Amino acid sequence: MLGIILSTILLSDTVATDRVQNLDEVVIVSEARRGRKRSVKGQVASIDEHLSELRNVSLVRRGSYAWEPVVNNMQTERLSTTIDGMKIFYACTDKMDPVTSYVESGNLQSISLNSGLDGNPQATGNIGGSLDLKLRKAGFDNNPFHASASAGHEWNGHVQVYGADAALSSHRTYLNAGAFYRHADNYKVGGGDELQFSQFQKVNVFANAGLRLAEKDMLEGTLIFDRATDVGYPALNMDVAKAEGLITSLAYKHLFHKASWETKAYYNHITHVMDDTTRPDVAIHMDMPGDSWTAGVYSLLTTSLKRHDVALNYDLYYNRLFADMTMYPGGAAPMYMVTWPDVGTLNTGFALTDNISIARNQRLRLSAKVAWQQQCLHNEEGYHALKVFFPGMTDAYHQTTGRIAANYALSIKNYALSIGAGWGSRAPTVTEAYGYYLNNTFDQYDYMGNPSLKNESAVELNGAAKLSVLNSQLSVEGNVFLFSNYIIGQFENRLSAMTVGAEGVKVYGNISHATIANLSLTWDWQISEHLSWNEKVSYSSGRDADGDPLPLISPISWQSELQYQNQRFQAQATVKGNTRQSSYGEKYGETAAKAWTILNLSAQYQFLCPFGSKQAKQSSQLTLRLGIENLFDKHYATYADWNHIPQKGRNIYMNLTFEL
Repeated sequence: MLGIILSTILLSDTVATDRVQNLDEVVIVSEARRGRKRSVKGQVASIDEHLSELRNVSLVRRGSYAWEPVVNNMQTERLSTTIDGMKIFYACTDKMDPVTSYVESGNLQSISLNSGLDGNPQATGNIGGSLDLKLRKAGFDNNPFHASASAGHEWNGHVQVYGADAALSSHRTYLNAGAFYRHADNYKVGGGDELQFSQFQKVNVFANAGLRLAEKDMLEGTLIFDRATDVGYPALNMDVAKAEGLITSLAYKHLFHKASWETKAYYNHITHVMDDTTRPDVAIHMDMPGDSWTAGVYSLLTTSLKRHDVALNYDLYYNRLFADMTMYPGGAAPMYMVTWPDVGTLNTGFALTDNISIARNQRLRLSAKVAWQQQCLHNEEGYHALKVFFPGMTDAYHQTTGRIAANYALSIKNYALSIGAGWGSRAPTVTEAYGYYLNNTFDQYDYMGNPSLKNESAVELNGAAKLSVLNSQLSVEGNVFLFSNYIIGQFENRLSAMTVGAEGVKVYGNISHATIANLSLTWDWQISEHLSWNEKVSYSSGRDADGDPLPLISPISWQSELQYQNQRFQAQATVKGNTRQSSYGEKYGETAAKAWTILNLSAQYQFLCPFGSKQAKQSSQLTLRLGIENLFDKHYATYADWNHIPQKGRNIYMNLTFEL
């Protein structure tokens, strides 16, 4: 687990007294009894903007919508992303709909990160890390009534954001529900040019409810419906006509004297439809729909035994992924192809975590998980198409994966030190094992899955140190991942490309080893009671077995932030940038990203309006936020902007949030 200094965060628990959560970092999305919002845009900020606040997270951007989280310079294949512990899988073969795109800020309490192999209990295959999006629930015995409404506008792209929610809470029941809507037109890049196909619109509705069956027994239910339409992806050849998610769960919780037990059953269905009908000069029109169905259950027992805080988790899920493509060449019969052959994945596993207080200033954290997985191909046409290239393949495979990690932390007066190590493995994804002629616009190759892939594994070593002197803190932390059987696409000259304009074909394969390393330095200085200054510099490196750079590894990045806060007023100035990408994956089709620097300014003020009786001590609150992003209208693209599509130029935004 990256970060010797674990951020021990106290979060509100809806059924019991607060528990200590061992996490590397948490972004508070909605106001809680403890904590603060991290995004300067507040609750109207997108999930992507909240994710960008996490130290170890970057985002691959293919358009204005649904950015793909990257942790420790590792993408979706090496991460675990859950929503309240629920497993959800994207339905797009081009990763245009990461799990994070199916929720909204209005429905989230926080986003928690475990970096590296020390994942959350439900995480599987989390070599790079795990993200858990925790839903905002009214909870029992909270404010009897609470309501809020938000509205925001961004001038660049005419982004409109509207949201409203309400909550009721008593000792026996609670209910909170709401809706969120976003709409954006094409935005302008630095210099004023409009970036075509960067528009989108989205609606999200949600409800969370709880019922106390007895004093120590509760039921909780969740329903989320999310629908995005007319989503443009300027970095790709196709857009999205519809991305739709239905997410449901029902949980039972029981409290013991020094323990709690939660069992949750869940189901979700994701539908994703790619579309190129709005694109000019399309050589061959294509329809590319995809579907993902997941049903699962987990049972989590947490308890405190003298010096031990123990968590034991069992989880099981079944997921089916199916995607196909129909091509309509002018004047000829349509051509049909299965790209994900209806793969059913059954996965079950046990996880154990133990936080041990060795002494007042020493802690040891141990975690482990073992999981068994079976995959079956249910589509005969897709199975036989793959069997042409892999004659020895069968229609069913099984794998066993696991992880184990240990972290020791010591704090002495103004010093804090930590060191950790771990080992973990992951099974190939459906795309890596069974994908069929999937075009990758990053390197312009068609990709084929490989059913004979071995499990990928990695050893992680990490450490961190923090020094507190006077009113400042200096922190350094880093990790290195040593991979075996690293999975990546490899050239296959014996196959011909199917996509018009593709350079050739790559087949996923194992290379003997690879290395990814990350190092960051952070300095926080409380200059005065109202003024603070934060500096951060990060360096990363990734190499394959031949010593060549891996793709999508961040160059040196840096950020400097000056913040002023006085009672209900807050203002900040942020300068951030990347150096030129001098080490990049040319071997894998990557081209260098140029250096860039931008300046952002923001301010907010909270207006308090008391109402009602003095005994109730209730008040309404209006928060006004203003800001300018990319003040000098810089034309730039980051290393993670797919095909170097440029970021927004100067963007002025304003939003209002009213809470009652």
